[in-house]
Amino acid sequence: MAYTTTATTKGGRDGRAVLEDAKLALAMALPKDLGGSGEGHNPEQLFALGWSSCFGQAVLLLAKKHGLDGQAAKVTVAVTLDKDATSFALKADIKLSVPGGEKEKVEALLNEAHEICPYSKATRGNIPVTLSVA
Repeated sequence: MAYTTTATTKGGRDGRAVLEDAKLALAMALPKDLGGSGEGHNPEQLFALGWSSCFGQAVLLLAKKHGLDGQAAKVTVAVTLDKDATSFALKADIKLSVPGGEKEKVEALLNEAHEICPYSKATRGNIPVTLSVA
């Protein structure tokens, strides 16, 4: 079984992005930090939202195996966009917090979730990713 979704954007980083079912449409804007208006969303925000949600699902799937409460877990993904004169580059920091969880167990869960999360798989070897326990 597979799932496919489609988005169309017109105008790039200063345009409008719409999902095929029109249930989500967003004004896009380059962040103020990079010289844009900041009056819209940017791909890095959407990437961080998707990755944290996907990673959180991997945590839920694996938490019991590690003796942790997956429902209490909180995943934070920070996506950084660096820009020089000619190009952009991404990096990501993933933090996992499980209140009351032993640090060693949380670290093991974090590492295993990183192995199975599709976003983590898609970026492996392409962008720098740091993992930490919060």
